[in-house]
Amino acid sequence: MKKFFAYITVFCLQIFYSQSVTQNLDKAVQSLLASSPMYSGNLSFYVADESGNFVYEYQGNKGLSTASTMKIFTAAAALETLGKNYQYKTQIALDKNLYIFSNGDPTLGSWRYDGYKPEHFISKIIETLKSRNIKEIPGDLVIDDTYFDFQKIPGGWPYNDIGNYYGAGVWGVNWRENQFDINTFGKDFKNFNINLESVHFVNDARTEGTSDRSIIFTTPYNDVAHVTGTLPAKNITISGATPNPPKQLALEMVAELKKQNIAFNGKIIINSERLIEGQNPLVFPKNKVILEYLSPTLDKMVFWFLKKSINFYGETFVKTMAKEKTGNSSFEIGMKYLKNFWKQRGIDERMINFVDGSGLSPQNYASTRAEVLALIWAKKQPWFAEYFEGFPVQGNDMKMKSGSIKDCRAFAGYHTSKSGQKYVFAIIMNNYQANDLSDALYKVLNHLK
Repeated sequence: MKKFFAYITVFCLQIFYSQSVTQNLDKAVQSLLASSPMYSGNLSFYVADESGNFVYEYQGNKGLSTASTMKIFTAAAALETLGKNYQYKTQIALDKNLYIFSNGDPTLGSWRYDGYKPEHFISKIIETLKSRNIKEIPGDLVIDDTYFDFQKIPGGWPYNDIGNYYGAGVWGVNWRENQFDINTFGKDFKNFNINLESVHFVNDARTEGTSDRSIIFTTPYNDVAHVTGTLPAKNITISGATPNPPKQLALEMVAELKKQNIAFNGKIIINSERLIEGQNPLVFPKNKVILEYLSPTLDKMVFWFLKKSINFYGETFVKTMAKEKTGNSSFEIGMKYLKNFWKQRGIDERMINFVDGSGLSPQNYASTRAEVLALIWAKKQPWFAEYFEGFPVQGNDMKMKSGSIKDCRAFAGYHTSKSGQKYVFAIIMNNYQANDLSDALYKVLNHLK
């Protein structure tokens, strides 16, 4: 009998606590909606427990621009479709030419992974050549970057994003996450982290303010980069999207060959550039492979994809899933695959409208209910621990994926309250015209703590 009364007491306390949370959430939401910056704004908010039972909703079925909370859909689909142990492969072949071919490894030359940095990859090639007593490359250096289709950037990305590091495109052969860095003091460029010898810079930046408000304009294969906006009068680093990553890899490879006294007097040939010139790409000689280089496993990439919100990873995952499952790596096919993936897992297709895999496009739309359903499904999968590990701890000490584009802020994630109640939630705010976008949502979400 004592156990029965104890159970009833706990059950009643849970109901009371749940009602209290719901009432506090509703007050916080109504206060936010009544604020001046929300005059023409939109809000969607959905909360469930870890079993999927409804806790609170405000326009939970309303589709809003997701910003980077889009990544929760892409990351989970990639882990399920490809497997957490999936590895990309880069191959080196040698006949009279030296060939580099990859199936789109987004980590090739990345600085994030121990043992996989740019110098590690190039040194592996040099070691392989030397082990075969090769002292000369008699032909050309050929970068075969044709594994993916020719389109590098999703069609829905704003033009003023694609020249910046967060707007880097996807090639069949990627290099250094397709990013370059400029060390600056005010408007003056001090140096670059890599030698972009084929890119010409027009610097229209101004020294002004206390934070980086610069924009880099460039596009794939463009040899002109335009830097504008304002930069503070202090040492900072700004980062752009490399216009031709395969060519950058080739230039660094040639420099190292010469440094290591391996003679090379041939040309650099990029297969995608041959397509631009109306020529057929050179065929990679599969029977002449001398080195296979594997990437870190997918779960390690998903960690950084979520933790640092790397848009380039998301678009690579989309192309990879499309290629693996349909043989067609186009963004269009990738988006169809991603939407159908979630439809098959019980999400109403009217609640999701995907344009890219990262959330950089303002044309992505999803409801917070759809995001919560995706998070709950992911929680039941064997790879969930690796997925969850990538969710950052935000400014209010809650572990959740954030999203931010102009006048849009979003959060989606998991939280265990002080009482032990486990929540799965998503909140999106569009067209909130004030500076404290995150703070406004923290005030609502803090009632789950």
